[in-house]
Amino acid sequence: MTESAFIHRFEPATSAGSAPLLLLHGTGGDENDLLGLGKMISPGSALLSPRGRVLEHGMPRFFRRLAEGVFDEDDVRRRARELGDFVSEARQRYGIAAPVAVGFSNGANIAAALLLLQPDVLAGAILLRAMVPLSDPPKAELSGKPVLLLSGQADPIVPASNSARLAALLSQAGAGVTHKVLPAGHQLSQADVTLARDWIVNVAAEAA
Repeated sequence: MTESAFIHRFEPATSAGSAPLLLLHGTGGDENDLLGLGKMISPGSALLSPRGRVLEHGMPRFFRRLAEGVFDEDDVRRRARELGDFVSEARQRYGIAAPVAVGFSNGANIAAALLLLQPDVLAGAILLRAMVPLSDPPKAELSGKPVLLLSGQADPIVPASNSARLAALLSQAGAGVTHKVLPAGHQLSQADVTLARDWIVNVAAEAA
């Protein structure tokens, strides 16, 4: 597998020291979808934005699902491995550090799977409207890895109990999880942008 197996966009950093971002779109999105969000969250960061390789009724996704909220978990594991390989090869090609994933919906779910299956691939993650990706995840070692989980109080797709379970799962693996429930549905709001931007600044300050 080569990194060219993923159609993607890469924008180099314009500010030294800013963590690179891995941008992972939701169902029906593509490699252009979250570039604007990435620039708002962390101006100056390198941006690596792949397009999901699974098609559902012509809409790109990062893994197959059997129904709304029901994932093909074998495919989740396989696609997470492919994405991890892509990130490793893209890091060599573009000369970037381990990225912080910024995933929305399906993209947040594959980012959560990547954290659990290949913890070394990511430096951290911003998970926007994420669900538990695996019913029987492996024991991951996420000691101190920063994760921001932003859920919508009125999200018709992600039950509150599911996002709470994801937060607990990542915390038990050692991640430094910040979980906030916003007065929003499944779509993103300005509050998501503001909270994500502030979180990135705090993570960078603590790393320094």
